[in-house]
Amino acid sequence: MSASDRASTSEVRTERITATTVEAYRGTFAAADAALADVDVLPAAWEGVFFPFDAALADLRPDGTPARDGIIPEIDLPRRMYAGETTEFLRPIRVGDDVTRRASLGSVVAKNGSRGRLVFVDVEREYAVDGETAVRTVWHDVFLDAADPDAPARAPRPDPAVVAEADWQEELTLDARQLFRFSALTFNTHLIHYDRAWARDVEGLPDLLVHGPLTRILLMDVARRNTPGRVPVRLDVRATAPVLVDRLLRIVGRTAGDTTRVTAVDPDDVVLATADIDWEPRA
Repeated sequence: MSASDRASTSEVRTERITATTVEAYRGTFAAADAALADVDVLPAAWEGVFFPFDAALADLRPDGTPARDGIIPEIDLPRRMYAGETTEFLRPIRVGDDVTRRASLGSVVAKNGSRGRLVFVDVEREYAVDGETAVRTVWHDVFLDAADPDAPARAPRPDPAVVAEADWQEELTLDARQLFRFSALTFNTHLIHYDRAWARDVEGLPDLLVHGPLTRILLMDVARRNTPGRVPVRLDVRATAPVLVDRLLRIVGRTAGDTTRVTAVDPDDVVLATADIDWEPRA
């Protein structure tokens, strides 16, 4: 892809960080946090609740994800999954700020895996307040071949040491109401989050999938609550296994110096997602 092609695949939008949307997220996923009002600092990663998908219905793929969004080229693979995200926090965003987000296409890499073709796509986003970049993030997606119902399931790989060596942990169980609310907040129409028949029969999952971008925010939220007073400068999230609805999720963490490793594990100690958070050095 040429530099001119990349330059044409971009989008610029401006949106106000409203207390209404902040409260909708807080009241559903972070009720222990204090309510926020104008000029309060937006918690790190909550920018991901804003700038909902806006592809027209005619521009959606059969699975509900955008086929044509002005950024990612059309890819002839039927499944799309969130693989992780790398975020830099450069300055605070506050409730009431008008934020301009520029989204553009990053790398596009095609590979052949043991279960067919894959295309890895990055979307680069910058969130600016008054012309100054506040947050810079790279969203990692992977497009896959159709699921093979006859393919043997991958054996889970428990890692009990992750939990045993943790400094702290929190437990939660996400239900279908919460998945619906996050889909509504972000205008995410991916069927895998609300259509059980699609999730099971087409995607080959046991149940509805928790949104990867939601898991990202939850990992950051738990780390923030358990490391009071620290200011994040970087968040690197990697999704490694499905996070499923109505199943106990444990989020555990361990801090070494100015870095915290946060891990989401299931009741059998299988690692589902990992985040490394770098904090500002202590004074």
